[in-house]
Amino acid sequence: MVTHASHIHSLDPGLQHLEALFTEQKQAFRESPNPPLAERRTHLQQLAKILVRDQEILAAAISADFGHRAAAETLSAEIMVSLEGLRYASRRLRRWMRPKRVSVGRMMLSTRAWKEYQPKGVVGIIAPWNYPLLMVTGPLIYALAAGNRVLIKPSEFTPRTSEHIARMIAEIYAEDHVTVVTGEADVGIAFSRLPFDHLLFTGSTGVGRHIMRAAAENLTPVTLELGGKSPTIVTRDVDMKMAAERICFGKSLNVGQTCTAPDYVLCPHDLQEEFVERLSERFSSMYPTLADNEDYSSIASDRQYERLQDLLHDARTKEARIVEINPANETLSHESRKMPLYVLLDVHDDMRVMNEEIFGPLLPVVPYDSIDDAIAYINERPRPLALNCFDSDKRRIRKILDNTHSGGVCINDAVMHVAVDDLPFGGSGESGMGRYHGEEGFATFSNVRGVFRRPRWLNTAQALYPPYGGKLQKFMHGFTLRK
Repeated sequence: MVTHASHIHSLDPGLQHLEALFTEQKQAFRESPNPPLAERRTHLQQLAKILVRDQEILAAAISADFGHRAAAETLSAEIMVSLEGLRYASRRLRRWMRPKRVSVGRMMLSTRAWKEYQPKGVVGIIAPWNYPLLMVTGPLIYALAAGNRVLIKPSEFTPRTSEHIARMIAEIYAEDHVTVVTGEADVGIAFSRLPFDHLLFTGSTGVGRHIMRAAAENLTPVTLELGGKSPTIVTRDVDMKMAAERICFGKSLNVGQTCTAPDYVLCPHDLQEEFVERLSERFSSMYPTLADNEDYSSIASDRQYERLQDLLHDARTKEARIVEINPANETLSHESRKMPLYVLLDVHDDMRVMNEEIFGPLLPVVPYDSIDDAIAYINERPRPLALNCFDSDKRRIRKILDNTHSGGVCINDAVMHVAVDDLPFGGSGESGMGRYHGEEGFATFSNVRGVFRRPRWLNTAQALYPPYGGKLQKFMHGFTLRK
């Protein structure tokens, strides 16, 4: 591998390099606007090789940024998912790139039409802190597969990880191909104002609005992967032990700092206590201790830790019933930023925890009487990024699917749909717009161009040419009589 050390850019407040980097990539794209299949596959393979090589370094960097992040979580949820995505895209890329013929219809007999997939140009990626590697590699895979140049702005809240990602990218790609820029919020603001050919942002809904506003100045198309309050429905007929175990995993992965984690549970009134009991059993089995448990992660920053403590305090002062699941009854220090799992009962809409995305180990339980009530509760609120449904009745599951909206759905599981490469991933409404997994991801970063061709020797459209008269009338009469 050739090292291009000069393009690890940490911009000063003047941001003098950012526009120059963008201009350099735009020029490089003009000189090579449509890289062939073999070149694109090489770009994907280079990323896969360095991820395998540096997996332990990356896990250590992420853990250091978090205070503690379970290495197994990084290896499975970030490294392994990234590698599988790279393999998936590389194997299907030939088919994705192939022009696709389309029907021309009765009016266009003797003609041909097809769709071609062109690279858009220079793509911008703004990544968050919760999965600081995966949220870079995920969109990067599809941007490269589509043949683009890419500028990446990783999170300033995971500086060690961001710096190592910058070093990796510098080692395997030329500066005018893929470049990482690091820096604080001012860099992110300037980054979002560049006239990208496509911009992808992963983060909060509030910041997403600012990103979209900045992109609108350049008419830059955007993909917004936001968050929101993802509901989980538990029905009366479900195996509660199974449901509690899978909800526990989805909520505890990265200690709840996952955009698709269950945000709250809708549970029949008379089954709430059983759910809490089963959840406590499964959590205690997975994490018998918390303080020194290498498998249990920390809240990523003091800022996030204090935010979660404020949510908990607000719910407590507004008379929520709080069940602390702390299997060894440990005292967890503020310095460790480790928190038990808290189940919140008797919640209501005046509580902040029921209005803000939680993004941590707090799990409200909302009781309901009928499945119609549960559906209505979800539909009265902004559309979520994910919806989880635990049920054994196919007709009821179909009813939930037909009568709710969300970016994605898990049936009898939580979170895991994100790891299925062939499923499109993205939000709906306030939880985002656009998709970037699978073939939809390739299409997102491509200009899908329609091409129409008429033969030189035959023109069946002449009947449509002026001067209008009998021939057009005859054509229309014959056309409308056809079935």
